[in-house]
Amino acid sequence: MLRMDYAPTVSPTPADVDLRRRAKERLYVILQAGGWGFYLLLQVVFSLLFAKREDQHDPVDTVATLVVVTAVGLLLTHLARPVITRGGWKQLGWRQLVPRVLAMSGVLSFLWSLVSYSLVYGAMRIPWTSKFNPVLVFSLSWVSGTTLFVGWLCVYFFYHLFDRFNRSEIERLRLAASVKEAELRALKSQINPHFIFNSLNSLRGLIEENPDRARQAVTQLANLLRYSLQSGQMETVAFDDELHVVNDYLALEQVRHEERLRLRLDIAPGALQCPIPPMLLQTLVENAVKYGIAPRREGGEIAIIARRERDSLRLQVTNPGTLSTGTSSTGVGLRNAADRLRLLFGDRATLDLREDPPGRVIAEVVLPLARAAADWAVTTPRAAERPAAVRA
Repeated sequence: MLRMDYAPTVSPTPADVDLRRRAKERLYVILQAGGWGFYLLLQVVFSLLFAKREDQHDPVDTVATLVVVTAVGLLLTHLARPVITRGGWKQLGWRQLVPRVLAMSGVLSFLWSLVSYSLVYGAMRIPWTSKFNPVLVFSLSWVSGTTLFVGWLCVYFFYHLFDRFNRSEIERLRLAASVKEAELRALKSQINPHFIFNSLNSLRGLIEENPDRARQAVTQLANLLRYSLQSGQMETVAFDDELHVVNDYLALEQVRHEERLRLRLDIAPGALQCPIPPMLLQTLVENAVKYGIAPRREGGEIAIIARRERDSLRLQVTNPGTLSTGTSSTGVGLRNAADRLRLLFGDRATLDLREDPPGRVIAEVVLPLARAAADWAVTTPRAAERPAAVRA
């Protein structure tokens, strides 16, 4: 089985990813240094200006103490980053995130107070001058530190929430651009100059031989061209509308191939109103005529089979032939169809091309039908706009 798993490139390049990573690292360093530097400045100012004289240390000891305390806080918040990253906290919802933030804030504050007191009053041997009990002061420091770390973590996660939203918007714009690009490629491939040239040549021969059939063929060609141009504005159409246009296309091809082209329809009634991307069936049928009927002197039968299976539509187009590697097919039409399916439905839609049994090629598409009714109402053409096709 050959699976048409072509997907447009919507991901940023490695250079873009590296540039973004380095920019985020620079921003983190700036915010960390600026935030903790501002905290240190406030603490120094308030300690030197508003401290009580009887509790006041030497100014040098006061500044040294605050520098040590600030450095420990900066180090602890920096070490918290890999814990957050490895735990996947940035992808959690707020219900799972709130208890983790509170718990981490309490742990960080406890470590901050413990390490700071050990360094200041143990390693640096700065005398204790406060009239309050050290345990009480430690407990108050723990509570106030918890509040500070909660604020730090909130700012940290708010930034990543904004960054995630920003990246999703960028991906949405990239996806929209890819959709337009795929639609443009599909539109270019729909209006096949060779098909129009062959149809006009066939019409020229019919004008004298069978004027009524010539007028009918002109109507069918106009329907096909109008539908091809209108379909670029729609995301999905009813399968029945697409089938009308395919019948017009096959009727025009039958003028040229005559009895060499035979059609068999096996369409379940429930499949007629299912939404499909415009020109999807047309692409599969045109591929079947070009590589299954035209090269064979005896021609053959093209079968269109459609079944609705719970929440999906299974569509098959079969034609005589083989999937030999020596064929002149470029695969552009099927690749465009696979791109559009991937863009519209993701991994929920598939397009398979296989030879089963030998001597018969099957192009099979499976489409999900779980689509919003409002979207379906917008993308379905009004009945008055539907081309009046003639069954082949």
